[in-house]
Amino acid sequence: MEYVIQRLGHKGDGITAEGLFVPNALPGEVVEGTPAEGRIADVRIVTPSPDRVKPACRHARACGGCALQHASDDFVAQWKTDFVATALRHQGISTGLEPILTSPTQSRRRAVFHGRRTKKGVMLGLHARASDSLVPVPDCILMVPEIMAHYADLERLVELGGSRRGEMDITVIASDSGLDISVRNGKPLDLGMRVELGQFVRDLGLSRLSWNGEDLAGEALPFLSFGKALVVPPPGAFLQATAAGQAALVALMRRAVGDAERIIDLFAGCGTFSLPLAESAEVHAVEGVSDMLDALMKGWRQAPGLKRMSVETRDLFRQPARSDELNRFDAAVIDPPRAGAQAQCAEISKSNLTRVGFVSCNAITFARDAKQLIDSGFEFEWIVPVDQFRWSTHVEIAACFRRA
Repeated sequence: MEYVIQRLGHKGDGITAEGLFVPNALPGEVVEGTPAEGRIADVRIVTPSPDRVKPACRHARACGGCALQHASDDFVAQWKTDFVATALRHQGISTGLEPILTSPTQSRRRAVFHGRRTKKGVMLGLHARASDSLVPVPDCILMVPEIMAHYADLERLVELGGSRRGEMDITVIASDSGLDISVRNGKPLDLGMRVELGQFVRDLGLSRLSWNGEDLAGEALPFLSFGKALVVPPPGAFLQATAAGQAALVALMRRAVGDAERIIDLFAGCGTFSLPLAESAEVHAVEGVSDMLDALMKGWRQAPGLKRMSVETRDLFRQPARSDELNRFDAAVIDPPRAGAQAQCAEISKSNLTRVGFVSCNAITFARDAKQLIDSGFEFEWIVPVDQFRWSTHVEIAACFRRA
């Protein structure tokens, strides 16, 4: 039976007029297949869309990391931009968006691979789409070459410390000084494993290897550049996925705060924004994880020419910075997790702040929080979609709010 794809869902599946989900389909396409449990699995494209292209990566069909490699770059850019605009419209907000900024291929500097022992050896890769099955991805074209050059070595790591009873998570960061690897769910360490893993670190010249939360060894400090500062983040710490994406977001937050002399950075992490902004303003960085703030401050102390920096460990979900505290600053930068920052935005709304730079990784919660700010008198000065997760359904947002 034939079906026509009406639109894409938020996970990138095509959706028919009957409400059936169709993987790897595009709007306007005519497809053929047998429906089962709300999906069409055995899809055949009868009439392809003009936006359909050949996937650039040989792993695209099996791997769950990329949902939209079968679509042209122009289509993906417009779809992600429209997704942000639609989320805002659902909150009654209508505004223009600046052109999307997309990171290039081979630029992902942080990867989380999964590994397990098998009867025949080891498996290392990413999960298949909507599945716990592992797909080997030795030729992934999203990750930086520094990571993919050591794919076979990561398989060896699974052989050393993996188990057939569970799945290892291997976070790999291409730091400025070499690979930084953090393993979770590896086998418990014994003396023999410590010796083998120490040799593994020396063989590869790793900047750091952490195992189930314990730092084992390293050949150099795994630092990242945040403006003039060099920061050594905690093992497996969050950071912007690509260097290009980080540079774009930092430039946009500089643009948002303008000539502010005192800035509060909410959900500051290890200082992605705090440290570059400290080149021209005093910054107070607030974050719930003390290890991240320790890394931030160490980077600040060793960087030349930065202005005054202060930090505060605080759970901004349960204890948001109050309006009277915010009144001490000329501008705020806020970069919350996917849950957004509803409680914190309520305090910003009550404060005297007139400039807010907002970074979000979730268009739905961003639109909710934006409405709260707009209802209190803020207006959008600009919004820029930022695509660090090329070919995925994920999109980030950078925005500037101003209030008279």
